[in-house]
Parts: sequence; C-alpha cells; structure tokens
Amino acid sequence: MRLFRILSLLLVVVAPAAFADSPYQVEMILVRQNAEPVLNSRAAPENWDAGAARLGDKLSPPRLSNIVDKLRADSSYTVLLHKAWEQNLGEQPVKVAISDGQEQFGQFPIEGVLSLQLGRFTDIDANFWINQFDSNGSVIASEHLSQTDVRTKNNQLNYLDGGHLALLIKITSLTAKPPSAPPPDIQD
Repeated sequence: MRLFRILSLLLVVVAPAAFADSPYQVEMILVRQNAEPVLNSRAAPENWDAGAARLGDKLSPPRLSNIVDKLRADSSYTVLLHKAWEQNLGEQPVKVAISDGQEQFGQFPIEGVLSLQLGRFTDIDANFWINQFDSNGSVIASEHLSQTDVRTKNNQLNYLDGGHLALLIKITSLTAKPPSAPPPDIQD
C-alpha cells in the first residue's frame, strides 16, 4: 500500500511535465516544382485561416538559408516562401495562419494554415494557396497544396510533396540537449 502511495505521488509530480507544451522552432520552405505542370484549383476560401492564430511578428532567424540558396540556384524549383518562428507545441493541435504579400480583401498572394501536433513524431496538416489577383483585387486563379495527417520526424528536414507545390519543414526542439560527442579516447 505504501508503494502505491509513493507511485501515485510520483505520477502527480511527473505527469504535468510530460504533457506540458515545449518550445520549438518551426521552419518551412514552400516551393514550386517547375518540372511539374501547374494545377489550378478553386480559389482560396474567404475564411482560409479558419480562425487560426496569425503568425504575425513571431518570426525568428532562419537556419535553412543554405537549402534555400541551393533551391534558388536550381531552375527546377521556385522558392515561394521561407519563414521560421518559435512556438510551443504539445499534444493538442496548434494551428498557425501564415501569409505573405499585400492583402487584398482578406486574401494574400500566399496564404495557408499549418496544424502541428506533437507526439513521438509531429503530425502536420498543411493547406496553402498561391493566389493571382486581377486589377480589382479579386482572386482569379489559385494553386493549392494540401497535405493531411502527415507524420514527420523532429530535428530533421521533412519533404511534403504536393505535386507541383511542395513544403520543406523542420521542427526543432529548443529545450532538448544536443547529442554529446563521444569521449576523445574512444577509437572507431
């Protein structure tokens, strides 16, 4: 019985830390694959952000600039968007609305929502639209990237292929300790 009390107390102390949100850096690169034919979709809905929190000024310095430089040097790709930010992730899905360019009647040239849910892996839902506007500011054409229920590994670059549009995303823990180097006296 005493063991049961000790285990219960230990569970009360440790459990909240296990389920608490932790800070992560999220970095994404949205690209068009120029070798694939462009598929126009229905225009982005007016409520494209579906109430998701706007990214706003939460941006942080990107770490994947070397990847972006390589993609820009390759004529097979067009880099459409590159953003990095810090946010807390946990077991509950977090939705972030991301946009770029001049807003026209609630729509942006690039707009989308990322839903991130942390577990052993990170589950991602991604919906992005690349919009073209007429001279009156109305959307006349859209390209759409939709990836749902994608399971990605943390701390590595993940590729979400959507045909002619693709998303590169890396989710890195800001609290995890980096792997330690082996002691210098150990030989291979």
